[in-house]
Amino acid sequence: MSGDKEISDQEWERFLRDAGADTQGAPKEPSARARMVGRRLREEPGGPEGWRTHRPPPRRRGVKAWYVVGMAAAAALLVVALASDQVAGWFGSGGGEKPPLAAESERPTGAPRLEAAQLPTVEHPFRGSPAARWGDGTAGIHLPPARATGWMSKSQVARALTRSRDFLAASSLDEDVLRGQRPTKAIALINPRQQDVQDYLAAAFRTPSRKNDPLLLFSRFPKDEVRPVGDVVKTRGRITFREGKRGAVEVVSDVTYVYPVVRAAGGSDEVARTIVRREVVMSWDDPARVITRPGTLSLVSYKADFTNGGCDNDTGYFTPTFGSQRAGTGSGDGPEVDPYDRSTSMDERMREAAGVGCGTATRS
Repeated sequence: MSGDKEISDQEWERFLRDAGADTQGAPKEPSARARMVGRRLREEPGGPEGWRTHRPPPRRRGVKAWYVVGMAAAAALLVVALASDQVAGWFGSGGGEKPPLAAESERPTGAPRLEAAQLPTVEHPFRGSPAARWGDGTAGIHLPPARATGWMSKSQVARALTRSRDFLAASSLDEDVLRGQRPTKAIALINPRQQDVQDYLAAAFRTPSRKNDPLLLFSRFPKDEVRPVGDVVKTRGRITFREGKRGAVEVVSDVTYVYPVVRAAGGSDEVARTIVRREVVMSWDDPARVITRPGTLSLVSYKADFTNGGCDNDTGYFTPTFGSQRAGTGSGDGPEVDPYDRSTSMDERMREAAGVGCGTATRS
């Protein structure tokens, strides 16, 4: 298995199974680093990097965004943001007239430029948005060239990168999951020996809460309230990798997803967009040093930034609002956020949002 030629799924899993068999002294499970822990943000607002979670806004006022802040291994920044009716469609040319953008191989230096005002329609749900020129589904997620890293050969790293993108597709692009079903394919790719993550998943789908929120990893809409427009989710982002602890290969994904939806009621044609940026760090552990099920990954950390998914939302589903629902409302009490701006890292976005309640999106 040390060569660089392509290997089959069967060879891959047989190799991992053989490599992990009868290993003495391996940890019982990978380190538990990807969970949310309550109240630390209130207790240590100015402390060092650590386990933190959200501080809910003191009250709901107008159209706002909800920030859930976490650092490093603890999980999340949520921006659930809306602007006024007039904002939806200020930007982008839409309709697909312009050629698609090249894949994002590195962090951009600024936000997408402002373009002519156009509102989205059922026929052109990305019109008026920079996402009109983004990739469709996994086509918008850039994969880097593989190279031998840690315990893996070049071909094994290539397979780990592909499997990592499969996890993103199963958690954020799967048609059934978007319509509210349980993300069984994505969960099957997570190491069952990572107990804290398994506990989080069980709680998140049994009794979702601000602490155990499935939206940190999975995109779901309540099917009785809204439905996706068409079968395309626009994406832009990239995957990178590095050597992690114990020779593991850590795969880092930073991807923005744009979901156009309409009300579930028949005949509805007003399009709203929910925009989600997620950073997920996945570890492909050496089975000779960490006990893991062959073909599964361990979660190191996950962070998310949501726009128009529901302010102060702990339902376990995105609950976008539409223009008619926003009429007459005020603005958020936090800073303005451009959900299409990928020029800052997720860590920077979290630092900017620390201690903030709800903010306002500059565009949708």
